[in-house]
Amino acid sequence: VQLQASGGGLVQAGGFLRLSCAASRIMFRAYDMEWYRQAPGKERELVASITSGGETTYTDPVKGRFIIYRSNVEDAVYLQMNNLKPEDTAVYYCSTVDRGVRRWGRGTLVTVSS
Repeated sequence: VQLQASGGGLVQAGGFLRLSCAASRIMFRAYDMEWYRQAPGKERELVASITSGGETTYTDPVKGRFIIYRSNVEDAVYLQMNNLKPEDTAVYYCSTVDRGVRRWGRGTLVTVSS
């Protein structure tokens, strides 16, 4: 499994970013996909998930602001992040479980300035 995340950057509070994660070497459409984040000095946390069937879940702090979606044509999962807040600053990772092992992509840094 290879996961390649991109789209991070520096944005002002209230702004938006879209993260992308391209997957390869898996039958993408069969996999549930997740976005995690890790802020400085904090543990990695689950931000959003999307099942192979398209069902989505979100952690409470991002509900109503973030949208996770996927393209089974492009073998990619996306995280649209709106109304960003300084507390959203973190390294964001896409992830999936492949044959019982959690796989991680290289993270992408999101920095939200106040």
